[in-house]
Amino acid sequence: MLAVNRFWHKAGRTQRHTGASMGNSCINQLRFLIFLIASLAGAYQSNGFRYLSPKPRVPLFVFGDSIYDPGNNNYINTTPDFLANFLPYGETFFEFATGRFSDGRLIPDFIAKYAKLPLIPPYFQSSYRQFVYGVNFASGGGGALVETHEGKAIDLKTQLRYFKNVEKQLRRELGTEGTDRLLSNAVYMFSIGGNDLLAPNPIFSSFSTEEYVGIIVGNFTEVLEEVYKAGGRKFGFLSLLPLGCLPYVRAHNAEGNGETCVKDLTDLAKSYNAALAQKFKQLQKQLKGFIYSNFDFFNAVSQRLSNPSKYGFKEVKSGCCGSGAYRGNYTCGGKRGDAAYDLCDNPDEHFFFDSYHPSETAYHQFAGLMWNGPPSVTGPRSLKSLFEV
Repeated sequence: MLAVNRFWHKAGRTQRHTGASMGNSCINQLRFLIFLIASLAGAYQSNGFRYLSPKPRVPLFVFGDSIYDPGNNNYINTTPDFLANFLPYGETFFEFATGRFSDGRLIPDFIAKYAKLPLIPPYFQSSYRQFVYGVNFASGGGGALVETHEGKAIDLKTQLRYFKNVEKQLRRELGTEGTDRLLSNAVYMFSIGGNDLLAPNPIFSSFSTEEYVGIIVGNFTEVLEEVYKAGGRKFGFLSLLPLGCLPYVRAHNAEGNGETCVKDLTDLAKSYNAALAQKFKQLQKQLKGFIYSNFDFFNAVSQRLSNPSKYGFKEVKSGCCGSGAYRGNYTCGGKRGDAAYDLCDNPDEHFFFDSYHPSETAYHQFAGLMWNGPPSVTGPRSLKSLFEV
């Protein structure tokens, strides 16, 4: 194993760490597997879970992008830009890198906890015994369009194909009746669309903004309808955050000084959110039994960026980890072409952990709102109500 030199900038000082790479993917995967086994054992012990028991736990199936990816990209052939299996990712909670694009847990991890489920594992790390709790198919960089980061991330339709593989295995093991009951009882969470709007896409220039947003929503809808056909009835959605406020966007905005969010991208996120909200209402009318929770991620983030101290944050413009202005250069961890990067002392005081992604503290707050927030924030239902219905 080669020695690795890493530069960490803390409190204005550069510290050199020399030794075996603690971000080694094999070691991290082993650590996470141990953690996952402990989580599952705890769930079995505390919940007495058997799917065919009188009061079964409600499974959780997760689809999406890096907001929800628990480490699926660790198992595909991709580049470091689409990986987070190296420190300081994961350092706050897990104390090692799991592949999550944050310093700790993500929203689905907290939702699983609230629902008394074990940590929902990545699809590539799952086994049949874990399928009865649910599976996470999300992939950092993934989009509703196949062309978005094609070949580097798992797009939504491929995630659907993996879900159908799980369905087939469940039907072999549980039979038709048991699988139908499990899938209709499950909650399905989605976070998708941000990469389709942020990533350079050759088809974007061929359409108007409205048409392009419609194509993304159309692809997303096709996947939702397929999950519905498989038996899915309860869905949890996450709108896009204000994309123009990401540290990466602030730092690379040629027209401004970074102090304000980039309006064009933020307006694009608004357009997408509005189109999705309308589509969900249509699906509720068209698909019998379709119920959903749509979390207003855009406004929840905007409130924290506008009034950080109210929510316990000291820094909301810069990432905790990265380099350059606003730590907007995507260099966190020193694996993406530049070994030097800055790392803050207190990630919990930062809204953003790196150039694109919120911190565990922010995700924890959002998960609480999604679980049991008021209808104005997470309407027409809360996730808690979906797990209880």
